[in-house]
Amino acid sequence: MKIVIDARFTRTDHHDGISRYGSSLIAATSKIADVTMLIHDKRQLALLPDVPYVMVNSPLSPRELFVARKVNSLGADVVVCPMQTMGTLGRKYGLILTLHDLIYYEHPAPPGFLPAPVRLLWRLYHKAFWPQRVLLNRADVVATISRTTEALMAKYTLTRRPVRIVGNAPQPGQTPRDPSAGADKTLLYMGSFMPYKNVETMIRGMAGLPDYTLHLLSRITPQRRAELEAMVPHGAKVQFHNGVTDAEYEELLIRATALVSLSRAEGYGLPLVEAMSLGTPVIASDIPIFREVGADAVSYVDPESPSEFAAAVTALGDDSLWQKRSRRSVERAGDFNWDESARQLLAAAEEVVALRQR
Repeated sequence: MKIVIDARFTRTDHHDGISRYGSSLIAATSKIADVTMLIHDKRQLALLPDVPYVMVNSPLSPRELFVARKVNSLGADVVVCPMQTMGTLGRKYGLILTLHDLIYYEHPAPPGFLPAPVRLLWRLYHKAFWPQRVLLNRADVVATISRTTEALMAKYTLTRRPVRIVGNAPQPGQTPRDPSAGADKTLLYMGSFMPYKNVETMIRGMAGLPDYTLHLLSRITPQRRAELEAMVPHGAKVQFHNGVTDAEYEELLIRATALVSLSRAEGYGLPLVEAMSLGTPVIASDIPIFREVGADAVSYVDPESPSEFAAAVTALGDDSLWQKRSRRSVERAGDFNWDESARQLLAAAEEVVALRQR
């Protein structure tokens, strides 16, 4: 079976969630199937595996409406897009489109890196569910990364197509830390600073944690940094890194007391699994997707309660509890891996071929 995977959402400098998901899925699937990837900028190759590729237009180009004409010539049995927006006019191949989450219906602010016209369309798009239905129903099969999103898709009847799980996972080859070596009094946050990420609660909670340092690792605009710095409690230790390399991130993770994510909504929560795979305990908001991902390995708190967050950190100061959480985190992270995700994708692709033959 020939599979084409759309890699045009890959970043050119550093991965975001969608970029890493697509790249990792391509790498794993190429081990068990004939895979070609679509790119629109050769700089993307630096963050992609060494598999055959074809250059086509940017997914944000007006030419996207007609991209299927170009893709038809590749002779793919199935095309897989890690988003739901791929152009399909005149397609002659099987198609899997992906919906990661429904966050932006409840929290409609678009990512800042998008062009202004796209941000406007983004807001309009998320004011109703019918545009989502139109997009998803163009596929033969719809993929998503979690049971939580699958349930929401069913709740809002977002597609008539079969929905299949193609899961997210941490990077392979991680060596977990030694739980008996202890931890620094550091807390890490990896993620954007959009309002639904709720970084404000953890900053407020630092008022009760004078011995700990909160490290905010991701890139941040000067305006947003100024807003958050104004909220830091007197005497609290909060450090803005404005971006770290993968190596720096891992080095910080293997010494930290915990990784923290107090999001009000998420599509998956990859930083949780990345931390757990190294044996770093996680403190997370008590929302369904984090319960699905973290199971009993995570400390759950009310995302609106700075005091609950501070109490969860203080509880991990107990060395026996910390070591227990560290070991359980590694076990739980082992339930997610890219080879299994690739098998899930291949099964979905085989289903597409069977559906089209009928």
